[in-house]
Amino acid sequence: MAGSSERRQELARFLRNRRARITPEQVGLPAGARRRTQGLRREEVAVLAGLSPTWYTYLEQGRDIHPSPQVLDSLANVLCLEEDERKYIHLLALDRTSAEISSELDDESRNLVTQVTQIAGYGPFPVYAANQYGELLAWNKATTDWYTDFELLPEGRRNMLWWMLTDPEAKKRIIGWAEDTRDVVARLRAAYAGRAADRKMNQLVRDLEHESAEFRLWWSEQHVREQHVRPRTLAVPGLGTCTFRIAVLRVMDSPFHSIVVHLPIDGAPNSLV
Repeated sequence: MAGSSERRQELARFLRNRRARITPEQVGLPAGARRRTQGLRREEVAVLAGLSPTWYTYLEQGRDIHPSPQVLDSLANVLCLEEDERKYIHLLALDRTSAEISSELDDESRNLVTQVTQIAGYGPFPVYAANQYGELLAWNKATTDWYTDFELLPEGRRNMLWWMLTDPEAKKRIIGWAEDTRDVVARLRAAYAGRAADRKMNQLVRDLEHESAEFRLWWSEQHVREQHVRPRTLAVPGLGTCTFRIAVLRVMDSPFHSIVVHLPIDGAPNSLV
């Protein structure tokens, strides 16, 4: 199936990328004076993980083989993967029966996330509803004040990551823009694992690669981050500066959609004046 093939290829690319980052010294092997391979050799990874070198080579080639959870955990240990990265390779290796999983909102779900956003967003701090593509489905006035008026953007571009990467105003408003945006790209990579065959997800990635040199670089690095509470500092003329804790709340009846809330760390914004 197309979906399984895409995930196998993504898993293969990720394993090759992480293998190249591990030095022999990190896993207790001698570096060697004439070593030509960047990072570990395939054979070394296989031996350390207790696998056949041929079988592991097939895995890095994206062939139709099915590693067990125990094998994936062993590879995660050898490649010094972080917890989010370990979860990522497990998700890529899942044998799903459907090539695509719909994330479209029906009327009932749309009304639900809109109503939750309106009620939760009654206040001075941003609250918005978004899907796994980063598209904004509903937002409060504070989101418009601190970010931009997404209503004025074309419907296909009402996307937080798209705005962060392509609007010059984002670099002015987000303090530490590069680090923050790179982190959001890593979160898109985590979502990508479950939607590798999704035409809309792939189109979004291609469009961002075309529009943003920074996205091309950060996407190629293959950093992976799950959704965790994280800080973001925004500075807006007339509003001041404020550091928020951004929390992503899942909508149980619509699992591909979330409510994103901004909790001020330092209380009221500090005046820019």
